[in-house]
Amino acid sequence: MEFDEWEPVYEAILDDFGYDRAGDEHGRDLLASLLETSLDPAELSSIRDSTVAVAGAGPSLETEQALERARAADAVVAASTAVDTLASHGIAVDCMVTDLDKNPETVVDLTERGVPVAVHAHGDNLDAIRAVVPDCDAAAVLPTTQAAPRDPVRNYGGFTDGDRAAFLADHVGAARLTFVGWDFDDPTVDATKARKLEWAERLLVWLESRRGERFAVLDGRRDEIGTDAIPIPE
Repeated sequence: MEFDEWEPVYEAILDDFGYDRAGDEHGRDLLASLLETSLDPAELSSIRDSTVAVAGAGPSLETEQALERARAADAVVAASTAVDTLASHGIAVDCMVTDLDKNPETVVDLTERGVPVAVHAHGDNLDAIRAVVPDCDAAAVLPTTQAAPRDPVRNYGGFTDGDRAAFLADHVGAARLTFVGWDFDDPTVDATKARKLEWAERLLVWLESRRGERFAVLDGRRDEIGTDAIPIPE
């Protein structure tokens, strides 16, 4: 994902939520300032050419079907607390994707064990960045932004932890993406989270069109997903 491809979508997201680009850029620069070193995405070799389970943190992740699909995948990239849910069932992840809004202890522990963590910076998590990142082993931190990239912070596309995980797996070279723990209609989330899930759907439609792949998680939903802001080819 080149930033000039991502930027129009990013601007639509900023407009929809009233977010401030300058805040995202500040978060990006703060994250960069706390890292003397960082992970090269080329080191995510377990993802390349693999069937990758992209694990969301929805309640369906604890169903036996979802857990078996995660176990069957060659690699797992998990969003936020999905890492903890999978660990409780004996399933390790190859990479965690998080904006640090939950389970900071998991983030630090994974990096100390050499498990890659894609730490995302935006305008609303500056305190979490300051509190968590200095305790991490920076060699296992893959810093990301939704604003323009600036070394060492990169932008692979995506907005929520879950769809960023999918875009990251795509960037690294996953052969196939499967989705577990994705609950677009979760009635327990608040209105803002529900809107974010709507954007996650749009972004997955875009990603599958870029990959020439059909994601089963979108089956029965595509016709209802608004994609006006997404540059999907005809």
